[in-house]
Amino acid sequence: MGTGSTELRAGPRSTLRERFDLLAREVVKFGAVGALGTVVNFGVSNFLWHATSLQAVRANIIATVVAIFCNYLGFRYFTYRDRDRSARTKELTLFLAFSAVGLVIENGILYAAIYGFGWDSSLQRNVFKVLGIGIATLFRFWSYRTWVFRTLPAREAVASAESFLEETAPAERPAQRVS
Repeated sequence: MGTGSTELRAGPRSTLRERFDLLAREVVKFGAVGALGTVVNFGVSNFLWHATSLQAVRANIIATVVAIFCNYLGFRYFTYRDRDRSARTKELTLFLAFSAVGLVIENGILYAAIYGFGWDSSLQRNVFKVLGIGIATLFRFWSYRTWVFRTLPAREAVASAESFLEETAPAERPAQRVS
């Protein structure tokens, strides 16, 4: 889990193996945050399904919104912490927009299962919730890494690293000649 942008570390001369390793690390981090969000999502939705009189899809929308909030924090401060932070308002707006599309995917599948096919038992709801989350996750992974948490331009990342090194390195003295 090093620092620096993925693009910088996987430059034009990097091997296919290096690029694959970076993508694999990103997928693992994304999956860890997503797993936590999924636990939150399932916990809230099942609680609302059993403890309230809310309709199933409405309860699931609330659960998805709570999970989206948790996921933003995880993605920004864990998975994509090395990515560009210069435009937080734009980042958050894009995150919410793409998350809304994921919410529609997830809840659309649940809606179709319940109201289209009459599959409304607790087990059936959870099965279609898993299916909806799975499809929405593929969309979210692509959109978040492509549009929301963008990599820093290489020259900006290099300048940032150089300024950091200058601040932390002890002052070097020129070598004195011995005659």
